[in-house]
Amino acid sequence: MRSVLWRATRVLVVPTLVLFAILAFLPGRLELAIRVYALVVAGVALALMTAVLRRAYPRTTPLRAHAKRRDAPRRGVPVLARLEQEVALGAAGSFDLHHQLRPRLRALAAGLLTARGLSLDGDSAQARRLLGEETWGVVRRDRLPPEDRLARGITPEALGRVVTSLERI
Repeated sequence: MRSVLWRATRVLVVPTLVLFAILAFLPGRLELAIRVYALVVAGVALALMTAVLRRAYPRTTPLRAHAKRRDAPRRGVPVLARLEQEVALGAAGSFDLHHQLRPRLRALAAGLLTARGLSLDGDSAQARRLLGEETWGVVRRDRLPPEDRLARGITPEALGRVVTSLERI
């Protein structure tokens, strides 16, 4: 504690000398000099209190320095994150629906139909009957790209019905 006080006193020597010099040579600036001096003293006092508190409460070291924190955010599965992104973009815009989400839905529909011995592109009448009109409208091969690229994509309700029809297969 004494060493901290000694350092604080040494730091205040120069501002005190400057205050006395202003008192002697520039008496008209005394009010401003006293305000600046008060700020310097307050800063030194704040530094003094911080130093005393640091000594009173030393920094603690964690028991496990290199262990992962449990409250750290977990990163999702990359495939699931990509699928979430495709769904969000497909709902937001017709261009992303056609070029990102639709190929994923087509691959799912083709795989499910292949497991039943059907082809999405070859047996289009049976595939259309199994998938339903709404799902068929999204996954059919001859679906044209949207004319308005900025138009709204698929609604969440419609996407839910498409997913439900794929789950029924």
